[in-house]
Amino acid sequence: MALILGIETSCDETSAGVVADGYDVRSNVVATQFDLHAKFGGIVPEIASRAHIEQLDGVAQEALERAGASRASLDAVAVSYTPGLVGSLLIGVAAAKTLAWAWSKPLIGVNHVEAHACSAALALGRAPWPAVALVVSGGHTSLYHVHDFDRIERIGCTTDDAAGEAFDKVASILDLGYPGGPIIDRTAAGGNPDAIGFPRTMLGRHSLDFSFSGIKTAVLYHVHGPGKTTGGLERLGPGDIADIAASFQAAVVDVLVAKTMLAVEQTGTRSVVVGGGVAANGRLRGELATACGKAGVELHLTPLAYCTDNGPMIAALAEHHLAAGRTAGFDLAARA
Repeated sequence: MALILGIETSCDETSAGVVADGYDVRSNVVATQFDLHAKFGGIVPEIASRAHIEQLDGVAQEALERAGASRASLDAVAVSYTPGLVGSLLIGVAAAKTLAWAWSKPLIGVNHVEAHACSAALALGRAPWPAVALVVSGGHTSLYHVHDFDRIERIGCTTDDAAGEAFDKVASILDLGYPGGPIIDRTAAGGNPDAIGFPRTMLGRHSLDFSFSGIKTAVLYHVHGPGKTTGGLERLGPGDIADIAASFQAAVVDVLVAKTMLAVEQTGTRSVVVGGGVAANGRLRGELATACGKAGVELHLTPLAYCTDNGPMIAALAEHHLAAGRTAGFDLAARA
């Protein structure tokens, strides 16, 4: 049984976790940076990098303590090295290299989006493959055909904004605050999802790619008027804001669900897994459950604790890399 420390610093969460045998999560420690970035309405890369430097030592130590693990009991140190904000990734990669060298442990580099694609397996305690994996977050919206932990094929991705990015931008347009995803989800609960017919961009009948820049612009012009970027928000009441949030969310979710089910049809798989920060969205979880139920397809939703960037998903996927002998050298480089 392999015991692995996973380090995740790809964006604005500093996280470390210890996982045994690829499925048994012994600890999960996450330090968020919401307060640092809120006044800017989005993530400032330099601030994120500095916060990782300040937090990572304590986060990693706490993860080991909660797991009852030590340098002697660990079998490897794993880290997300791509994709993400390069400055943030550099902090985690440097820390993981240092620990692996000082403790004489194997170093394992993990693609953090592939870890999201496999994160639903943490709750299952088994491999649900083959499956279509929807990874939907602030920086990524992609579809994967996961054949196995070491064979993950990307079959669709966003051509512009990621879904989570669109949520953040629409929350900013509506002056709701940051981060946009959970705020839009809560605000939408009091609105009518059919109030406004925002566009569903499908990019062609057989396309598995996504585009969310158009709906962001549609919301902007609905609020302020065609071609305008200011001046309309003050005329809207709470009910209007709720209707816009609900209608926007419904449009995004409709596209995510439709593309996921199209991927099921094209790949012939009978299982869907969902990961990433936007996978915590209540409407998305409900609509996917309905669609998969009608199609007779198994749906495995990542537990909420592992939807946002986290160390356990890095350690879990790393166990399968370690078992296959895929370790990294100390020349492992962060890749944006």
